[in-house]
This record gives sequence, C-alpha cells and structure tokens, in this order.
Amino acid sequence: MAFPDTLRCVDTAGPPASTGLLPLSDLLVRACRGHRVVGGPLLWFARDLAVLHEKRVVGRGGSVDTDPVVMREIDCRRSELVLAIDDWVLRGVPQHRLGATLHTETIGAVIDRLAESSVRAHHALMTLAANDEMLHCAWHHLAELADAYDDLVRDVIAGRRRLPEW
Repeated sequence: MAFPDTLRCVDTAGPPASTGLLPLSDLLVRACRGHRVVGGPLLWFARDLAVLHEKRVVGRGGSVDTDPVVMREIDCRRSELVLAIDDWVLRGVPQHRLGATLHTETIGAVIDRLAESSVRAHHALMTLAANDEMLHCAWHHLAELADAYDDLVRDVIAGRRRLPEW
C-alpha cells in the first residue's frame, strides 16, 4: 500500500496495472474509509465490513455498544459479507488448481481483517498523540496486511496460489 506523497521504488517487473476483478489494497483501504472508488462489488463489501467494525470496535457517537445481542448481530452480518465476497470470488476469479499452493484464508477473511485494521488505524490517528507507539503500530499493521493482500492477489492471478473453498 502506497501512502500519498511518498517516494516509490521502481520495480522493473512492477505490479500489474490491473489485477482484473480483484482490487489492490489501496482501493480497498480508501473504500473502507468511505471514499468513492470505482472497482466493483468487493469495494462495497469492504466498506460495509468497515462500517460494522466501526460499530464493534470504536462505536458510533464515541461509545462502544457491548450488548451481546448487538455484537452477535454485527458478527453475523460480517460473516454474511465474508461469505458473499468468497462466493463472488469463486464465481468470478479463475483459479489455477494444479500446482498452485493453497492459501490458508479466503479473500473474504483477508478483506475483513484489512477493514478492521483500517478502522483501528484511522481511529488511532484521530484519538492518539502523534508520537504514541500504538498509533505507529496500528499503521504498521495496516501496511503489512495491505502488502500481504496485494501479494496474495498477484499470486492468485499468476496461478501460484489458490484459495480455499469454504
């Protein structure tokens, strides 16, 4: 994931200009923040997951609702969205089954974790001091997840990785 106004190393192989149906992490993170981005239903699903994580992790209006019924409803909706992502990927993204290494998580599970990390990082940015170690850890975690997601997308498209079907 590249941050605005940062120098980027030039890689002669470079990332693909487009990964087809799977958006790269920069679009996913922007979608999680509510920015209007073009790129298909995975971005809408990512935004919906981020909204649910906002309710679960940081709360709306400054307080987290700890009612177990509400928390179960949020987690149930998250599970539905993860399944919808996985179903969409299964139907739309060609998978190479022979010789490709099986990944341990589905794309839906990875996008769910990316949405949660995005919410936590932005919440830390708004609530912690600039020199707070937790702020830096939250953004470092988001960057690592984003890089891992981008690597997974490139590997799936290239046929080096395949996704579980659960």
